Amino acid sequence: MPLPKEAVTAVVAEASKKMSDPNYAAVLVGGFVQTQSAITQYISAHDVELGGADAIVNVVFHAALIGQFFQRGTGRSPRVVSFDDLDRAAGGDSLALLGQVQPFVHGFIDENVTDPEARRILALIALAFDR
Repeated sequence: MPLPKEAVTAVVAEASKKMSDPNYAAVLVGGFVQTQSAITQYISAHDVELGGADAIVNVVFHAALIGQFFQRGTGRSPRVVSFDDLDRAAGGDSLALLGQVQPFVHGFIDENVTDPEARRILALIALAFDR
């Protein structure tokens, strides 16, 4: 079931306000790294394609926000994604599929992420959260 638009927009609005706090992004990324190790390792494995450490942190930050979309939209913590979940979500055009099953998450990625590889990875992560 698609997440409600309000869940996505509320998380984005809250994140926008909190970005003035220099610790916000670090705490969000750190917490995500601790709880979603498979996703973090998957992102890190694409270091060359993404362009280095700063790009990896940026993708992890966006992945953490996507996790918050699912938490807000479902009312429960997002499940811990495994490598098997990521494998099941892989294949085909993950961004196009995400547009069909989670249009508001797709819209967030489309509006906020310009790098094609980062977009593909984030779509795959969102699909893994959605399963």
